Amino acid sequence: MASISSRNSPAYLLILLSICLHINLTSAARDLTETTSTEFLRTSCSTTTYPKLCYSSLLIHADKIQTSPKLLANAALNVTLALAASTSTMMQKLSHSHGIKPREISAMEDCVEELADSVDQISRSIDQLGKAKGSEFEVMIRDVQTWVSAALTDESTCSEGFEGNPMNGKLKTLVREQIVNIAHMTSNALSLVNKYASLHG
Repeated sequence: MASISSRNSPAYLLILLSICLHINLTSAARDLTETTSTEFLRTSCSTTTYPKLCYSSLLIHADKIQTSPKLLANAALNVTLALAASTSTMMQKLSHSHGIKPREISAMEDCVEELADSVDQISRSIDQLGKAKGSEFEVMIRDVQTWVSAALTDESTCSEGFEGNPMNGKLKTLVREQIVNIAHMTSNALSLVNKYASLHG
């Protein structure tokens, strides 16, 4: 154990100062990285159709995204995929609930099919995005754009199926809110994919 005198020695104080400086620099670098990644996310989301939703849904992934347009587009697609899949599962369960009318069941089953197609399109997009590079980039990124656009169309079709449908008010509101949210997130993901494609070109 160091004595009091040794603790006051220039060498000891220099080591202590170096440790403190290292800690402060590390903390400052971490803060700077966090600030840079969140600012990149905010700026990127500002160009989407639903910027607030874009930012709030992707903020948790900011550290992984850093300032990469590709990772940003990938994260947006993955978040959308997870929501679409969970909503599809929820609707399947709701369609078997007691008291659901045949017309309501039909609309929900149609929507589940549309969501299944959407999930498939987004899954293929994520896989293709990861492979898009080199001389094949333009062809592959066009596939991604086509599939995400198709997913958005599926979701819009699902949402339209509830318009004018004399469903239970609460059920209709719940389902439509979920579908509209997925469509908005898909729209944002498509915007970020398009942005990445344009930057790469």
